[in-house]
Amino acid sequence: MQLIIGSFIAVGIILLFILIFGYQRFDKLNEKISALSGHVTSLENKISSTTTELRGNIADSHTALSNELNREKRNVGNIEQSLRQQVGTVSSTVNTLQKLSKTDPELLAKYSKVFFLNENYAPSRLIEIPNEYRYSSTKILKLSEQVWPYLKKMIDDAKKAEVTMYTFSAYRSFSEQRALKGQYTVTYGAGTANAFSADQGYSEHQLGTTLDIIAPGLGGILEGFDKTKAYNWLIANAYRYGFIISYPKNNTFYEFEPWHWRFVGVKLATDLHNQGKNFYDLDQRAIDEYLVNVFD
Repeated sequence: MQLIIGSFIAVGIILLFILIFGYQRFDKLNEKISALSGHVTSLENKISSTTTELRGNIADSHTALSNELNREKRNVGNIEQSLRQQVGTVSSTVNTLQKLSKTDPELLAKYSKVFFLNENYAPSRLIEIPNEYRYSSTKILKLSEQVWPYLKKMIDDAKKAEVTMYTFSAYRSFSEQRALKGQYTVTYGAGTANAFSADQGYSEHQLGTTLDIIAPGLGGILEGFDKTKAYNWLIANAYRYGFIISYPKNNTFYEFEPWHWRFVGVKLATDLHNQGKNFYDLDQRAIDEYLVNVFD
């Protein structure tokens, strides 16, 4: 009996020893697990921090690259715009030169006692003014082909406003002007003739862009035209069609000629009208700037 009891005591001591030893081992295991868990948490935090940092760096890099790309695009756009402007400027210059090459440089010259138009000059294209636009059906009148549409529209629009006018005189050659001036000189004397009639080579009529206009009721003469509805209508509206009165009142070239109208282009005629200036008041260099637009 004592042997059995001793055996139980021995077994109990062994079990107690095993429990104590096992608990110590378990406690150490818990410590290791806790340490490993903390390490894992630290690693996770580092991974999260690194991921956030990497994302920030990637975002910053993306933003920087996008900004750089946008700057390059703007630079390319500016270069393209500059090139287009340069091409446009060159094209405009080429078009201007082409227009000028096809435009008679004499058209806007100040001829009345200023420049001389030689006897060999003649407009490139003259057409006959239709009968219904001439005062005399028996007198052939010619005008520059390019000016004719402007004259036709002007007379037609005046007619719509119940104002009647006709072409009394138009293109005159060098020899025709010489003959006419000779007749005036014989009739009125040189001094008087010089006051209202140009010598050959100095007449605007030789350009083919100038005409004398007459209205009904004057008995076939030009004197008194300034008292007509036609004159008043022309003063108010002729510039819209590119025509100006060459010798208004108080001009320094010839006597007042209310019937004498010259085509200079709508742009120049409009500027003269709006500024209250006379064609012969301008410097020739200023006038020449309008040459390229004379038939626009």
